[in-house]
Amino acid sequence: MSLRVAVQMDPLESINIAGDSSFALMLAAQERGHELWEYHVKTLSWEGDKVCAWARRVTRVERKQGDHFTAGELRKIDLGEDIDVILMRQDPPFDLGYISAALILDRLKGKTLVSNDPREVINAPEKMYVLDYARFMPPTLITRVLDDVRAFQKEHGAVVVKPLHGNGGKAIFKIDAEGTNISALFEVFNQTWPEPHMVQPFLPSVSEGDKRIVLVDGVVAGAINRKPGEGEFRSNLAQGGSAEATGLTDREQEICDAMGPDLKRRGLTFVGIDVIGGEWLTEINVTSPTGIVAIDKFNNTDTAGMIWDALEARHAAM
Repeated sequence: MSLRVAVQMDPLESINIAGDSSFALMLAAQERGHELWEYHVKTLSWEGDKVCAWARRVTRVERKQGDHFTAGELRKIDLGEDIDVILMRQDPPFDLGYISAALILDRLKGKTLVSNDPREVINAPEKMYVLDYARFMPPTLITRVLDDVRAFQKEHGAVVVKPLHGNGGKAIFKIDAEGTNISALFEVFNQTWPEPHMVQPFLPSVSEGDKRIVLVDGVVAGAINRKPGEGEFRSNLAQGGSAEATGLTDREQEICDAMGPDLKRRGLTFVGIDVIGGEWLTEINVTSPTGIVAIDKFNNTDTAGMIWDALEARHAAM
């Protein structure tokens, strides 16, 4: 059955087609004969009982750099009447704009399938939802209080400080065991972000890689190991990290088995989790997960196809 699919995403013109997961999902949808639309989250609106967006029909996507899509003119469409499936794929930050858009899309429940489920995305901020699985996490402190950070750092030595709603490895700082500049850094964090911040011990095993594991409807689809670039401790590909093929340790499989049923129940169809050293869960990424292109390259798999199998089944069950 052909579906009418709208992708809420960053502009198609600017994406990196070599590794972009949203583009891979669009290619897979096209192969299945689904009708494609694309729109930017800033055009989303609620009008009476309708959820609308200014969208354009995408008639072709192709892995051809510089000529990777063909699209029509922008026009306003009714996402409840004109679209069957929406992929919520715009990049974070997870801020009030993101939350507001998700709440608008939640108004489509029962009419249009939105993935990941927007209400559950709101309920599952990536560095907060992971606390449900604290037994798999390294020691973790979430606070705005400098004295608490000093005590934590004194106990654990070198630590890493992260914005609670950051993404892509941005603004992650390592503080050495002596606590050099900890007060100045925390002043900057408290002045920049109103929410508390996440503090964890620095894990030397990060030099061996930070594993991204992708789950589709709660089932492992594959994984890649992301290794930091020269002079870096952050392994995010956006920060110069490199990817390599990998499998799962027994501990990582245990983590996936523990959270899989909850992911499926929540309608979090496409999820990427991050694990360091084969044992320490650090994030559960639900907003706009990435990594499927690299996973499929190394494993000769079709993760985008798995995601569409799950979405088509969910839509049929509506």
